[in-house]
Amino acid sequence: MDASSTFQDTLPLSSDALLAQLDSWGLAYRLHTHVPLRTVEESKAVEDQFMVPGENALRLKNLYLRDKKKRNYLVTLEQSREIDLKALGAKLGVGNLSFGSADRLMQNLGIRPGAVSPLAMINGVQNNVSFFMDGAAQQADVIYMHPLVNDRTVAMARTDLMAFFEKIGCDVRWLH
Repeated sequence: MDASSTFQDTLPLSSDALLAQLDSWGLAYRLHTHVPLRTVEESKAVEDQFMVPGENALRLKNLYLRDKKKRNYLVTLEQSREIDLKALGAKLGVGNLSFGSADRLMQNLGIRPGAVSPLAMINGVQNNVSFFMDGAAQQADVIYMHPLVNDRTVAMARTDLMAFFEKIGCDVRWLH
């Protein structure tokens, strides 16, 4: 199975159910559908279809990581930001980091590779996943991310995304 909405009903929480939850909480977003996107490069190739000119937007890349003590982390960064996992582990004070497996990604965040997103913390908070977000998000007006599947993108105002984190009890730790 891939990470597209075709298989969303096999996820612990479907993309449709997530969007319905956002609606019920009164959190606004713009929904865009597109071909499945697995990498930053693929995303950059299609983002002109839905980006708003002049918008102070943040486009993301997301890393699901584990440390040697088997603690899980979701790290969300500006899509072009270079990352050194060893330096990141030191900065977070957690030691060496490595990418988590597809099975652990499903177990802890309820998503498949290619659909990693801060919105997956709706599952991650229940599984003790620690969340770190690029400080650049604090200056963005709009943040673009997948709603648990990789053939949809939502654009959310930063204030609505922060309200989402508050609703689900997610502690956001900022990376500067």
